[in-house]
Amino acid sequence: MCSHYQTLKDAELLLRKFGVTRPGVLSRYDMWPRYQGVFVRRPPEHDAGDEAAAQREAVAGRWGLISALTKPYGLDKAAKLSTFNARSESAATSFTFGHAWRRGQHCIIPADAIFEPDWRSGKAVATRFTRADGAPLGVAGLWDRFRDAAGQWQESYTMLTINADEDPLFRDYHQAGKEKRMVVILPEGAYGDWLTAPADQSRDFLVPFPPDKLVAIPMT
Repeated sequence: MCSHYQTLKDAELLLRKFGVTRPGVLSRYDMWPRYQGVFVRRPPEHDAGDEAAAQREAVAGRWGLISALTKPYGLDKAAKLSTFNARSESAATSFTFGHAWRRGQHCIIPADAIFEPDWRSGKAVATRFTRADGAPLGVAGLWDRFRDAAGQWQESYTMLTINADEDPLFRDYHQAGKEKRMVVILPEGAYGDWLTAPADQSRDFLVPFPPDKLVAIPMT
């Protein structure tokens, strides 16, 4: 799982690689759960038949998904949950993620880097993962919107994860004896298909990124 990443800082790269412009000024570079970050999605208006709507849009939202099904009295509890990552194996039947999964509300989280802890020395060593070719990462996620206490719609998102017990790279991270997990990093050629894929095709995209195309640097 990933609880720390660096958002894509370069606005030109955001436009060139993801086809969108940043919504406002970049407020945070290092992202932690519950911070406001940027994600890319197909506009709901486009799916509703508005041909004038853009193919893609960049949206600012809470990193830590809160379901649209959450009632006002449940907002405080929902906000405290660790919903920044979603297990792909159980997302469809989860209360928190099920609404977004069943509706195919796919998104991409642009990132300069993600971080995972290396426990092989006996203590956690934060390790920064980037693409070997210098391109930004596009992490597969889900988005949803919820009504806040004032009744206003707010956006939120999560990163999808898969098992990494057998992955040549990510199996070396996280604590011994615990299941290894990794976020889904999409190849650039899959960005458009992921954003438009129906829910029943979601799992087709949830595969490991080639380990030889990533670089891991310990932050010591």
